[in-house]
Parts: sequence; structure tokens; C-alpha cells
Amino acid sequence: MSSSNCDILIQGGGPVGLACAAWTLQKFPDASITLLDRNPVNDIDLANTDNRGIALSHGSKILLNTIRAWPKESAQIHQVHVSQAGRFGRALMKREELKQEALGHIIRYRDIHITLRQALRVLQATSPNFVWKHIHKETEENQIHSKCIVHAEGGLFKNQDWVESGRDYSQSALVGLVEVENAAPHQAWERFTAEGPLAALPSHYGPNILNLVWCGSPESSQYRLQLNDADFLSELQKEFGSRIGYFLKVQDRRLYDLGLNYRKEITKDNQVWIGNAAQTLHPVAGQGLNLGLRDAFLLAEKLVEIFSGSAEDQSPAKIHHALQSYAQSRKADRTTTIGLTDFMARVFTSNLAPVVLARSIALSALQWLPPIKTALARQMMFGRR
Repeated sequence: MSSSNCDILIQGGGPVGLACAAWTLQKFPDASITLLDRNPVNDIDLANTDNRGIALSHGSKILLNTIRAWPKESAQIHQVHVSQAGRFGRALMKREELKQEALGHIIRYRDIHITLRQALRVLQATSPNFVWKHIHKETEENQIHSKCIVHAEGGLFKNQDWVESGRDYSQSALVGLVEVENAAPHQAWERFTAEGPLAALPSHYGPNILNLVWCGSPESSQYRLQLNDADFLSELQKEFGSRIGYFLKVQDRRLYDLGLNYRKEITKDNQVWIGNAAQTLHPVAGQGLNLGLRDAFLLAEKLVEIFSGSAEDQSPAKIHHALQSYAQSRKADRTTTIGLTDFMARVFTSNLAPVVLARSIALSALQWLPPIKTALARQMMFGRR
């Protein structure tokens, strides 16, 4: 088979593009797929790259286990404590309430990336029509002719070459690792401050080392980035209070710009967009990669349906219709997840008195109305079906 022609062209070798290729080949090993990957060929070149903690839901773990792509090192979340600084109202979610092994998991981005690459190589051994091209020039993409194009390039907000719908939250996320004295094991903390959400999440480094995500204005975030360790920890302690414990150390501080960017239409003719190429979300609810993995899994099912059938099923009109069907199947989950994330990012940074009172009442109601809390937790874990 020539790599210049294929049935399915997947542009993007990040986790979502890799997962889409892997799920398609698992179900249909003879699929004619070319994957364009701008990342290095060797995993060792990725080992010292992006080590920020990424939240993966239990639903994502179930999906990734189907292709044996769950990283060995991860930290489980057994309960989540939600509060707001200086205001009443709090909520506590526990895994026992949902009868699940965990509410979620925290994994380093590089680990999920490398594990998916390894899983795909295993499937590649029995997939004669799969070509994995590591490219460096955009012109190489234009030399490949395909029946269906999957855009999975992703990218971070403000680094993307497309802007369609959404908003700039005028926020930055300061991420890093903090050591906490006698931290509660397997507990995630989400605290809403006047500038944005502040989260401390478990890590696989041990029970006292937590992943920190501190959202604030670009100016405040840059100021905190420049503080020495002692002053930074003092500022962090003031925002979190003593409930979580005492912060002892901080390391690996970095900044990321935050915003919402999403496509209203995720298909056009024979093209489809998934993951961050379709929607880039605020990290407040940790839903970005989870939504992208659900995109990839359901698209893989549709691609198998199209390309394992007859030649007639692969006509441009049939492919276009099938991709439209896929987009319709993703509409409810995308709309709910994008809307919920955007709502939380905005409402928990407003300092208007009526909004402050309403969210305090909402947090209290969340705690004392189990059906609502359970429904919210299940949306975070499994998405909307």
C-alpha cells in the first residue's frame, strides 16, 4: 500500500488522535489508515516533556482499558471537597455514593501520551494497512489523498490556528506540584476564589504531593509565578486556609492561558474534528481530554462501520451522511459538557452579590440533595449518553 493514499487520514499524534487510530484498528485491523504525527519517533524524547497532571474520569479508564492503554502510574480520587473562599456552602462527593472504584484519576500528560503510543504499536503489528508517518513539514499533509480526514491536532488555547466560537476568560492557570503536611489520601480539593478556581489534586508521587492548578488573572498569575517559594506558599495558604493542611514545598511552576474555543459544526463533507480540534475547554471541571476520548471512541465505531462495508458504502455522499450521523450522536454530550464547564468557569468568578449568594445556596443544595450531586458526578465520569 502506498502511504500517499488511504481511506482514513488522521492528522494529529496526540492522545485523541492516537486513541482514535487504536480503537479503529482494534475493531477493524485491515483499516487503511495513515496517521500524521508531529511528535518525535522515540518515546524517550517525550519522557521529559509535559508532566502536568491531567484529570481522567473513571469512564475514560474503562475506555482506555479496552486497548490496554491505561498508564501504570496514576492517582485515584476517592472524594472531592468543593468550597468557596470566604463564603458559606460546600459539597463533598464520595466514590461510595456512586458505587465506583474511583471518582477520577490524575495522570501525567506525558504518561497517557506514551502509553497510547505503545498500545498503538501493538495493534500496528497486526494492521497491514496502517501507516504511521512522523512529519516535520505541513506540505507532507497535502501529498496524501484520503476518503475521510480526521482532524485531531488539538493544541492549547491561544496556540490554535482556528477560532470560531467561545470566549477568552482573561485567566491563566498556574500549575505545579506542592507538598502538604499530612494530606488526606485520595482527596481532591476544589476551592473557588474571587479570581477563579483553585484545585489541589492527588499525584502518584505519594499522598503528600499534590498537583496544583491555580486560576487567576494573567497579571496575578504572572506575579505568583515570580514569587519565591516561601512567599508563594504563604499566598497559597491564605487562599486555601488550613483545612487541607500546611503547604511545605512547591516546584515546577508554569502558566497556561485559559479560554473556550469550539466549533459549532464538527463535520464538513468528508472531514471531522475531534478533541481539542473540536473544542478547547476551561480546566475547572477537568473535562477536556475526557470529552476528546469519547469523541475518538465513538468516531472509531463510525469509521469501522463505514470502511468495513462495501465500496458503495464508501462513496463521498455515504461518508458525508455517516459523519453527520456521528456529529448528531455527539451533540448532547458536547453541548452539556461545554455548557457546564463554561457556566462553572464564569459563575464562580463573579463577585456580584446575587451571584455569590446563589452559588453558596447551590453548593449547599448540592450537598443536601443527593440525586443532583449524583447526576452531576455521573456526567463528569461518563458524559451524557
